[in-house]
Amino acid sequence: MFIRTMDYHNKRNDLVEKLRQEGRIRTDEVKKAFLEVPREEFVLKKMKGYSYIDTPLEIGNGQTISAPHMVAIMCESLDIKKGQKILEIGTGLGYHAAIVSKLVGKNGHIYSVERFSSLAKKAKENLKNANIKNVTIIIGDGSEGLKIYAPYERIYVTCAAPNIPSPLIDQLNDPGKLMVPVGRIMCILKLLEKIEGELIKKDLGGCAFVPLVGKYGFKL
Repeated sequence: MFIRTMDYHNKRNDLVEKLRQEGRIRTDEVKKAFLEVPREEFVLKKMKGYSYIDTPLEIGNGQTISAPHMVAIMCESLDIKKGQKILEIGTGLGYHAAIVSKLVGKNGHIYSVERFSSLAKKAKENLKNANIKNVTIIIGDGSEGLKIYAPYERIYVTCAAPNIPSPLIDQLNDPGKLMVPVGRIMCILKLLEKIEGELIKKDLGGCAFVPLVGKYGFKL
């Protein structure tokens, strides 16, 4: 499906306006981030024509890029601020990290853990091509988090866990916010907030994600 660059631009604007009208995008910061990141550069070549349809898309290795409305919901609910250090579990092809990179700005940083080396390699290329320099991608077991750079002001997981992995709670800053889909395929998006040692949990509704595989995730 061939689409010209200007058509991608127009379709991106249309999608962002749709998400805004639906209440998925609520803030100017998230709107600006979505407008600045070309989703067509973070999907497989054969899927580029579907970049601005609000749906998940396959990216290889049995994984998917989340639907834009889900990325928007997660970004808005996490209340991401400039300068924050953030941990992402599940890089995919780098689109979600690219959006968050705009929200944290040049003084913030995203550390992203990806299980598949082929996806991590492609994500690095995509981010480089998009001139995004504040994302570091590490290949590993995301269910264990990334202790070396902890604590993180925000942590989010782009795949579904059986429970909220305890290492992620341990690596969350106080105060801080952690978002994890919990369940098998059809799951509940859970937001955990750490405030003065207390953990406050909130369910944000149903969602569908591929499973988180690892020590604190599902087993192969």
